[in-house]
Amino acid sequence: MDPVDEKLYYKIGEVAKIIEIEPYVIRYWETEFNFLKPYKSKSSHRLYLKSDIDKLLLIKDYLYNKKFTIEGAKKAIKAKSSQKDDNIKLIKNIHNELNSVKSLLLSRKK
Repeated sequence: MDPVDEKLYYKIGEVAKIIEIEPYVIRYWETEFNFLKPYKSKSSHRLYLKSDIDKLLLIKDYLYNKKFTIEGAKKAIKAKSSQKDDNIKLIKNIHNELNSVKSLLLSRKK
């Protein structure tokens, strides 16, 4: 079983081992990428969800594998997010159009 799927929350040390970077790098990325906002416990421990780990893996991919700068990674991730939002809007529009066609066909059937 994938270790990321076993728990709801992960401490920063666990996340660092999973994504194979040092905890200080994760803390730095939190200051640079405003969409990284782990939950902080009452004792101020950072607690990460699987979605946070996925975001960190995406950042790591852009910085380490694709060799983007931090600014370049921010722009690429923002563009990817914008593309996703556009795709969601398109799917919703198609869904609405199909519902309109369905309603039209049902009304003609009567």
